[in-house]
Amino acid sequence: MLDVEGFILVGGRSSRMGTDKSLMQFDGQTSVERIAAELRSITPRISLVGRGRAGFDPDLRIIPDIHEQWGALGGIHAALGACVADWALIVACDLPFVTRDLCSRLLMLSQQGSPEAVVPIQPDGRPQPLCALYRREPCLLEAEKLIASGEHTPRALLANVKTRWVRSAELIDLPGAENFFFNVNTPDDYEQAQLLLLQNPASSG
Repeated sequence: MLDVEGFILVGGRSSRMGTDKSLMQFDGQTSVERIAAELRSITPRISLVGRGRAGFDPDLRIIPDIHEQWGALGGIHAALGACVADWALIVACDLPFVTRDLCSRLLMLSQQGSPEAVVPIQPDGRPQPLCALYRREPCLLEAEKLIASGEHTPRALLANVKTRWVRSAELIDLPGAENFFFNVNTPDDYEQAQLLLLQNPASSG
């Protein structure tokens, strides 16, 4: 069994949404609750990365950002710094349709070859570093170097470690694959996510 911990990034400013994205409700659950429920089938060790706040499951440890206002790379760095497992499974709180099947597929692919990161590529061709697996030691070392140099983007981290890119064709057979990387950033996105839940009851968890 792969030695892995789960981390949910909750530290974003939610400026485009206008309210805390981590506490958005989806079929009676917050986005954090939905994601945590999926991750628990992979690992019992799940932490939140970002500012502590009311409304979270008290059983979830909260890891503060070490480099505040450093964006996604700062969140990844904080997760890796707190991780004691070989691997960190890192998911942003605004990806409410991430599933245990997706996580299991990433874990399976991490055991092929010797990757240091396993990162899906969305159907639109963009990488999704905020629903990905990171091998703690090499990725933490590289993240620290990049932050020290002033870098803010996960792309730079993935360019400097051995990354296993996961094509969308390698995930399409999984239930709900068309919505895995639906990102809820704005009120319009949130409204569309609610419609997706109505149209696809299986997505309700």
